[in-house]
Parts: sequence; C-alpha cells; structure tokens
Amino acid sequence: MRIVHVSDCYPPRTGGIESQVSDLARHQHEAGHEVQVFTATTGPNGERSGAVDDHAGVRVHRLGTRMPFDLPVNPAAAGAMRRLLRELRPDVVHVHAGVVSPFAFDGLRAAIRLGVPTAVTWHCMLDGVVTPLRLAVHAGGWATMPVALSAVSHAAAERVQRVFGGRVAVMPNGLDLATWAPPAAGGPALDGAPLRLVATMRLAPRKRAAALVDLVADAVGAVGAGAVHLDLVGDGPLRGRIEAQIQRLDLASVVTVLGRLTRPEIRELYADSAVFLAPAELEAFGIAALEARAAGLAVIARRGTGIEEFVSDEIDGLIVSGDDAMADAVVRLVRDRALLTAIRAHNRTKPPRFDWSDALAAAEAEYSRAAAIVARSTGAPQK
Repeated sequence: MRIVHVSDCYPPRTGGIESQVSDLARHQHEAGHEVQVFTATTGPNGERSGAVDDHAGVRVHRLGTRMPFDLPVNPAAAGAMRRLLRELRPDVVHVHAGVVSPFAFDGLRAAIRLGVPTAVTWHCMLDGVVTPLRLAVHAGGWATMPVALSAVSHAAAERVQRVFGGRVAVMPNGLDLATWAPPAAGGPALDGAPLRLVATMRLAPRKRAAALVDLVADAVGAVGAGAVHLDLVGDGPLRGRIEAQIQRLDLASVVTVLGRLTRPEIRELYADSAVFLAPAELEAFGIAALEARAAGLAVIARRGTGIEEFVSDEIDGLIVSGDDAMADAVVRLVRDRALLTAIRAHNRTKPPRFDWSDALAAAEAEYSRAAAIVARSTGAPQK
C-alpha cells in the first residue's frame, strides 16, 4: 500500500503527535508499505521548501518555510502537496489533526479534491471549541466531506462526533510494549522510603506543570517533605517559571526538574519510580502515561481523559476528578502501601493494550473505510 501521512509537526520537533506519526510511519514501512510524509516542520539542519530526507526508511517531504519561532506553518504549501499527490498516486492519505493544523487541513483539501481515500485522525481534545467548530464545519460543508474520521481515544472521539456528526472511529496510539516492560526483578523500595513520583511532559500551559507542583506541595503538607519525591521530566517555555515556583514553595528537596531525557533514560528512571502523575485535563490519549503503565508504575490521572483507555481506577492506578483529589491520591498511596503494592504487581505482570499491532490494525481498518467512503461518493466499484 502507498501511504502518505500529512502532519504539521514531525521530528526533529518533540511531542506526542510528532512521535506517534513518525513511529506509525516507521512501523508501516517495516510492515512492507511504501510510506511518505508531508510536513511543515523543517529538517534537523533547517531543510525546507520541498527538501526530502530519509527517516528510518520513510521519505519525509519538508514543505515548511522560514517562519518566526520555527512555527510549522507554510501558507504556500497547498499547491506543492497537490503536485506531489498527483505524482505519488497514494492509495490513502492519512491526515493528523490538532485544534490548529493549517498545513494538515491544506493537505486534507488537496486529497479530497483529487479523490484520494483520506483518513483524518484527531490527536487532541476539542473542549472549549466544539460549538464554534461545529458552526464552521457545517457552514463550510465539511460535515459531508468523504473522509474516515477517527480520534486517538473514546474521550477525544466523542468531541469530534459532536462537531461533525456521523461515525468517528477510535485509532489508538501505539507503543513497543516489550521495550517498556519492567525488569523481572527490582523496582523501588515501597516501605520505609520516600514514594518516588515521576511526571513526563512538555513544560507548557496545557500540560499543567504548575498545578502539578502545587498539588505535590499539598501532599507534602499532609505527609511531610521526606515522604515523597517528584522527578519532573521535560522542557519548555514554562521551565524557568516552574523552577521559581519550586523554590518559592520550598520544595527544592522534593521536586527535581530533570529537563528533556531520551527514551532509554526515561525507562531507566521509571525502573526506580513507583507512581506516574498525569495532571493534564485535556489529554487525548496520554502516551507518556501509557509508557509509565507499561513500565509497571501506578498511574494517577484525571477523569474524562484518554488515559482511561488503559488505566482503570484502583486496578492500574487511581482516577481522580481534580487537583485536590490528585493530591489526596498521592497521600493515599503514601499511607496505603498495600494498595500501591497491589497496583504495581498488577501493572508489572499484565501489560496494557495498544501494542503497535493494535495501532497498525486500526489504521488499516480506517484506510479500508476511507476507500469505501470514496467509492460510495463517486459511485465507483470498491476494490
């Protein structure tokens, strides 16, 4: 199968969409498909304006241009994508969408215009924009576009369905579960030692790192500074503010900001950690939480997010309704080590769902659905 992925963001940028699209493309290539990517993200050495590089066997077309702050935007890329699609003649175009994805939406329009079967996967929660998006979609005729719509979790899909109507499938993210599996022996001490907490996120407002530090401060107020320690993995525009907040709250001995780590470094950190904290309210899937769950950590996450796809309350972790409840959950696991031991024993011996085999099967099902939708809209016989 000839597959073209369209995504505003792609490596060397770091983030959830970037890693998932690149990993999906790589796994599809390894499965024998011919895979190419259109992206507005410039290359590692600033490659842009149609430059092509090889990324683990995947041909990546760098269609970005010079923009302030290296934003992955190019208003002039639509024509280039149309020309490339005519040349490449893909069997399917897979568009990866966020709330603001101008490049991806240009690719979507190009694919529809050329009659290419198209799948659109939403990687975000649409909270706060459902009503204006629904009005815009219906005014522009997008509600009847011949594409297969999906989202990365049931929570995200419910919002997309409210915007577009009709069927919205779930196309989950994937993970190399065996790579993240915990070692057969070892793990952090759970008795007589500080509870080792960890959070991995981009230090940006949507991920709510400031709220995380505040709730850890509340937990410390209940159990004492020596009872917990948080390693905060990640970097971003709020790092300086977060570090100042830690100093202001006198948490320097409790919270360590580690900055950006590689995946092997994160796996090593998880081997010595017990609990993963996920404070984001608008988490469409939560790949970092899935990595932690696969590594055997107990996960504390917010109710109503995509993390509930693989974390059940009091089985894989604790699901809470707010920041105060998350602080209470930390205190609970500090005091109830039997519960923590049971959760971790479950997570260390029962891998979660969403291995790459699941993600690849879901993608191929959506590609078949996209082809059927185009066939129905044109009256052409299905292949």
